[in-house]
Amino acid sequence: MDLSTRIPPPAYAAAAVTAQGLLAREKRPTRWSGLLGGALAAGSLGVAMSATRLFHRHGTTELPFHPEQARVLVTDGPFSRTRNPMYVGLTGMLVGHALARRSPAALLPVAAFVTVVDRLQIAAEEAALSAKFGAGYDAYRARVPRWLGPVGA
Repeated sequence: MDLSTRIPPPAYAAAAVTAQGLLAREKRPTRWSGLLGGALAAGSLGVAMSATRLFHRHGTTELPFHPEQARVLVTDGPFSRTRNPMYVGLTGMLVGHALARRSPAALLPVAAFVTVVDRLQIAAEEAALSAKFGAGYDAYRARVPRWLGPVGA
């Protein structure tokens, strides 16, 4: 599947945060909701950034539209817990924003983001990585969940 014409996942996250702002425009963070949401968002950003640093350290691409350019299959660090720590990080930042705003409605764009990225982006990336790395990628998929939780989640 050609990924070159796709919308970048961070653009989907930006659209989600904009929708969250609209859905929760009457809700302002309190001191505690801001601290909790900010802590979750900061931790999630750390996960995404550590994954990006690992790609650089391993000399492989982090460009979501060119997984076929990957030089190595990165399976250490956060990649040992989730096959998609960058997307988990973006999702965590969105959840942190909803928590800070104290808005259950602000979780709706999070669900939309996860669905779109899971169905459009990740499925295509996984097909490309399976074609490139074969049995090594298949073994990794069998051992590490796509998002978080048990394998197959």
